[in-house]
Amino acid sequence: MLKIWYYANIEYMKDAPSYFDNVYEDEWIEDSFVKEMIQDVDHCTVISSHVIDSPILGAITPRELSGGVKVLILMLKDDSFIYNMSNCGDNCAKWILKIAEKKDLTVYLQHIMRFEGEFKIQIMNTGKIVCNPAEYVEGLLEAEEMEDERKLLV
Repeated sequence: MLKIWYYANIEYMKDAPSYFDNVYEDEWIEDSFVKEMIQDVDHCTVISSHVIDSPILGAITPRELSGGVKVLILMLKDDSFIYNMSNCGDNCAKWILKIAEKKDLTVYLQHIMRFEGEFKIQIMNTGKIVCNPAEYVEGLLEAEEMEDERKLLV
């Protein structure tokens, strides 16, 4: 299940793309699920763990992938941190849900990411589980209000 902390006062990885550049493993890039994410989000084809074909840049390494794809790969492969989902664009939303189908995934969020269709997301600030875009937006707004009230009390 996807679990989202929205504007909460929690520890999270602030620069996941740079972290990725220093810790990714060749095996991660060769994973078929990762290859699908790279193709869909960055429109690049993985040739090998060291060479990725970009229609814009030509041959690149995993370090030149977009920040969004790097964060997706970390969410899938490295459970060391809570990652900031706001490093990802809306084109990553469906992949975040797919990763959360494979394992429990707790993330931090600073904007309203666009999720479509039916899903199951827990808003950690409130504990509520939301199942569609309208409930999701309502849940995030409620969480934001709670965080604003908490800041006033501090």
